[in-house]
Amino acid sequence: MTKLSKNLITKNLIAKNLITKGLAASLLVLSSFSYADSLLITNAKVHTATDKGVLTNAAVLVEDGVITAINPASPKADTIIDAKGQSLTPGLITPMNQLGLIEVNAVSRTRDAGDKKADVTFDPSLAFNPKSTLIPYSRKGGITRSVISPTGGDTIFAGQISVVDLSGEYHSVVDARNAVYVQLGSKSKGSRAISFQTLYNKLEDAEKALEKAAKAKAKAEKDAKKDGKKGDAKDEKEPSREAKIINSVLSGKPLVLDADRGTDLLHLIDLKERFKLKLVINGAGDAISVAEQLAKAEIPVIINPLSAMPNDFDSLHSSLENAAKLTKAGVKVILAETDTHNMYQIRFSAGNAVSYGMSKEEALASLTANVADAFNINAGTIEVGKPADLVLWNGDMFELSGYVDKIWINGKAYSTKSRHDKLRDRYMKKTDMPRAYVE
Repeated sequence: MTKLSKNLITKNLIAKNLITKGLAASLLVLSSFSYADSLLITNAKVHTATDKGVLTNAAVLVEDGVITAINPASPKADTIIDAKGQSLTPGLITPMNQLGLIEVNAVSRTRDAGDKKADVTFDPSLAFNPKSTLIPYSRKGGITRSVISPTGGDTIFAGQISVVDLSGEYHSVVDARNAVYVQLGSKSKGSRAISFQTLYNKLEDAEKALEKAAKAKAKAEKDAKKDGKKGDAKDEKEPSREAKIINSVLSGKPLVLDADRGTDLLHLIDLKERFKLKLVINGAGDAISVAEQLAKAEIPVIINPLSAMPNDFDSLHSSLENAAKLTKAGVKVILAETDTHNMYQIRFSAGNAVSYGMSKEEALASLTANVADAFNINAGTIEVGKPADLVLWNGDMFELSGYVDKIWINGKAYSTKSRHDKLRDRYMKKTDMPRAYVE
């Protein structure tokens, strides 16, 4: 064997060894992502947000980020936390806000929620910033997921609604095109009738196009079969991006509509029945005047529980009692905080609704299960098979004295320390240096 051959063999062996080690390291890395530590929370007052209600002295087992058992027969886990009777709830889900899309309202370069050219295809999740300082701040309020919405442009179609988690990690957009957002109601210029007419015509045109395409396809298949050919039907014309989105609404994707006035809400009830839509009404300032019809139509409403006075002529029935009254009438109520920068306070707003007649479990459902149901989100309840979005509370979650003790998103614990806390710690620290120079 020549010296050159020996060198080549040696190099090949070294290369194979490096490849083997690289594969082993890759497998080790992959295994660390595949298998998470199991978690067991014991002695908790579990608010399930389901028909099972509240479970006392209960245990919840989490494996690989999913709830696998409640009161397991064999309570074993890598990490065990004794709740000592504290309340354990699903993570809160806040709807219709611009979290991660707007950082500072007064700074235009930090606003990505809307655009003049925005239409039904507008997808603001492409601009979502998981490193927004508002995310850990919102986690302080027990929020684990958010339904973010665009502010729209020159048309009634504001764009696509997305669902994100509040992990603050990259790839935290859970569902980029969860629902379609349409802004109706009163206008500063022109007539609201045009808005309703535009929406109705879009849906009707899309419905007719689908029926025409279905008939053409059936005829082509019949002709092909008659001629003894297989798969010889003419290729259908590819629908436009806009058409695909409208078609998805006709197929059951949630359609969120801004509307307040009672007559507008009745029009939307008719619209739902006509096209068999999955509707969610946002605002609903006058909903109490048509509560019976909304309940019968099974249309959930998103309201601000602190709307105590009419903001305009469309919401003359605004009242602090509306959340409780609508719930009692059978309407599925979702509570929302209109200020993205302070949406961590939604639990206090819900507490206000409790003081005006809502039960605490109804208020919790309005922040969890009801939101999940309206937007087809796989979260919002504590039950087997659900992602482990959990919050352990110290005290009453609806009271100012209560606070988040621990919070998990997909079974992983996250901090509630926000930028505000860091600034407080920085400037409260004793030092001989001027405060501006404290690290």
